[in-house]
Amino acid sequence: MVQPYPTIEQVVNTARTKIQVTEEELAEARKRRTAIANALRKEFSGSRVYYNGSVAHGDALTPLTDVDLGIVIADPRREYGPGKKGPTQLQERAAAAIRRELADTYEDLRIEFRGRKRSILIRFRDPIRPGLPDFTADVIVAIDNASGEGLYIPRFTGWDRSDPEAHTRMIAEANKRTEAIFARTIRLLKHWNRMNGDTLCTWNIKALALSAGIASGSLITAMRTWFDYAIESLKQGETQDPAGVSDKPIKLKATRTEVLGRLRDASARLEKAVELDQAGFPVLACKELADMFNDPNMLPAPAHANLLREGVRFHAKPSSTFGAPALITSTPTPAATPVRSWGVR
Repeated sequence: MVQPYPTIEQVVNTARTKIQVTEEELAEARKRRTAIANALRKEFSGSRVYYNGSVAHGDALTPLTDVDLGIVIADPRREYGPGKKGPTQLQERAAAAIRRELADTYEDLRIEFRGRKRSILIRFRDPIRPGLPDFTADVIVAIDNASGEGLYIPRFTGWDRSDPEAHTRMIAEANKRTEAIFARTIRLLKHWNRMNGDTLCTWNIKALALSAGIASGSLITAMRTWFDYAIESLKQGETQDPAGVSDKPIKLKATRTEVLGRLRDASARLEKAVELDQAGFPVLACKELADMFNDPNMLPAPAHANLLREGVRFHAKPSSTFGAPALITSTPTPAATPVRSWGVR
């Protein structure tokens, strides 16, 4: 007896398990993050540490290559901030403290901050396990904004307003409200973006999702909600800070025309997959999803024989919604596996 082909919801649920971070990776990342946090607390008494980024937000991908955290440094004399001292001295102290506390454990440790826009970059030069890329950490030194909401974080030798603590709280609330559908959707969208031009930074994906109205339930529905909202929002302009603190929008990594083109193409494939699935053509629907994600390791296209069989059935019963597709009559040429881009999230 032929087993029924899975629905697109089942397909995407299986696919997400192939890209989610492993428990081994999370445990090691948290260990390294805690070591950095302890070094910073030791150096800056009376300060507080916050966690952000994919590990803190619950949407990390594998292989996990970095972790993010910050320290809000007590400044009782109000020495630092716009029009006062810049962050360089604080970054020097933080870098020295991290080196002092971690160098014995990580013998090839490298720490960089001069000339960087925001963070202290820690290169552990010690992958979580053999065969994985090097593992890094991004550390932000921040101060409280005494006259308004949020924090001041570095911008080269000056300061910008932001509120990463509020961002993490907002995402935690969204994860709880949607019973983890928010984080799982973000993970899928991050991977889609990574495999299709990498035109949006990760924070832009998340910021759009916070305003999109993603609900618990279906991953397919959540992705459709995000694409619809993202297209309409980016047509109007760049994404604003969801915490309402930063006065600068989130920059796109490509032209708006290119970004919108990629979003519309993915959305069209997703909508076609939904229509095909609902009409009883799950194999053709899965092929649309596979084309959308563009990663045969994460979501392979259905077998050619299955595509041919369902294509014949579909062609024999054309609909006004889809039209009659061309028959698949020859074995397709295998597509080259796309190169992954592990750039800035």
